[in-house]
Amino acid sequence: MLSVKFKLLSPDDVGPDYVAWMNDPDVTRYLECRFRSYTEEDLRGFVRAMVDSGNNFLFGIYDGEKHVGNIKIGNVDWKHRYGDLGLVIGLKEYWGRGVATKAIDYCCSYAKCELGLRKLFAGIYDGNVGSLRAFLKCGFSKAGVLKEHRICGGTYVDELIVERLL
Repeated sequence: MLSVKFKLLSPDDVGPDYVAWMNDPDVTRYLECRFRSYTEEDLRGFVRAMVDSGNNFLFGIYDGEKHVGNIKIGNVDWKHRYGDLGLVIGLKEYWGRGVATKAIDYCCSYAKCELGLRKLFAGIYDGNVGSLRAFLKCGFSKAGVLKEHRICGGTYVDELIVERLL
């Protein structure tokens, strides 16, 4: 039984497992970070930038004490009260087990109750069936398609935009 928990990350939470995910082409296939490799120092800097930004909230996803992924409420627009969501399930043995769905639900609640946001949206590469399924399960709806917007596997693919009013 999964015991999924969430916590705002600090640079001290970055370890070898996190670095390994971010350098695994299977894990980053649908992420913009896939175009370079990362060191522990790089990722600590990234987490520090998220903490210091004031408009990004990066959560670690944990099964007990095991860090299995991250989800971010990002680019929060305080005036219009919306933000975007991005997530990665870094440990492949957790793919398809409902972890992303729990993480999205958690962030929707946090965004509404703690941040006072009214809307979240996300961009999903066409072909990322698992991610699309998780967002739809959490009450997101398709808002549009950006045609041939991202390069993936050497070809341009559509980016699906999903949104949810909180």
